[in-house]
Amino acid sequence: MTTVTKYYLYLANSLSFLSDEDGQSLAEYGLILALIAVVAIAAVTALGSNISSYLQQVSDGFDGS
Repeated sequence: MTTVTKYYLYLANSLSFLSDEDGQSLAEYGLILALIAVVAIAAVTALGSNISSYLQQVSDGFDGS
């Protein structure tokens, strides 16, 4: 094998990660997870007082029984 061929194979193997799509799908899953987290935080923030009063009623129901 010539030196040029060795360098070509080394370069081809080194740059093969650019065509690999696993990292792209992982990034997409990360973005989806971040979006779900933002929606969950917004929902808890918007409904926080309602949820708090509901959980207090449930707690009071356990204390009364």
